[in-house]
Amino acid sequence: MRGSTCLLLSLSVCAGLAVSVRQGWLPVPGRWNPWAPLDVREQPNLLTPFKLWRLQDDPVLCDRALQTSTLRYAHQADSIGQAKCPLADTVRIQGGDVALSSSFLSTCPLAVAYALFDIHGLQPAAQAVFGQNVTQIDHLGSFACRNVYNRSEGRLSQHATANALDIAGFRLADGRRISVIKDWKDGGDNGKFLRLVREGACQQFHTVLGPDYNAAHRNHFHVDMGRWRVCR
Repeated sequence: MRGSTCLLLSLSVCAGLAVSVRQGWLPVPGRWNPWAPLDVREQPNLLTPFKLWRLQDDPVLCDRALQTSTLRYAHQADSIGQAKCPLADTVRIQGGDVALSSSFLSTCPLAVAYALFDIHGLQPAAQAVFGQNVTQIDHLGSFACRNVYNRSEGRLSQHATANALDIAGFRLADGRRISVIKDWKDGGDNGKFLRLVREGACQQFHTVLGPDYNAAHRNHFHVDMGRWRVCR
C-alpha cells in the first residue's frame, strides 16, 4: 500500500507540474517546455522528438517552427479534386544558408526536420572532418506520385506526399564535391563525413535509408517524416 501511495503521489505531482508548465503558471525556458513552439536554432534535446511530433497535424504550429529557420520557402496551394497523390500544407524550399541543386516541395514537418539537420547534423559533421561548412546540397527530388520502389501495387511512397527527400551529395566551401555513390565506401575523410551525416540525419528525420540498406539507395540518403523510425 505504501508503494502504491508513493506512486500515486508522484504521478499527481508530475501531472500538476505538467499542467502548470502548459498553462504558463510555472515558467521554464522554451527549449525545456514541451508545449513551447520548436525553435530550430536551439540545441536539440530529449523534447525535440515530441515537439516534431506535435507539428504533424498542426500547420500553424509547424509554420511557427519553420519561421525560426533561415530557409527561404513559399507556401503552396493544396491539391484540389480527386488527386491520386494530394498535397496539403506543403512548402517549396528554395534554399537558405546552404544552397540547393534545385528547389523542392516539402511537407512542413519535413522542412523543419531538414532545417534541424542542416544546423545540428550536417554543418557540425563538415566542421569536424574538414574544418569548413557545406555550402550546397545536391538532391534527387522530393515529390513523386508513386508507390514504394515504383511498384505497380502496394502502398504509396512518402515521396507521394512530398514527405521525403533523396540527398545525393554535398559541396564544401572550398568547392570540393562529395557524393554518396562515389564516397560511401571511402576509407578516408569523405567516407567518415558521410557516416557522420547519416548519424546526424537519424537524429532529426524519422526514416533514413542509405547504401547499407539496399542497392536502390546506393546513390543517396532517403530521409522522410513517415510513421516508421528506421536508421539504416
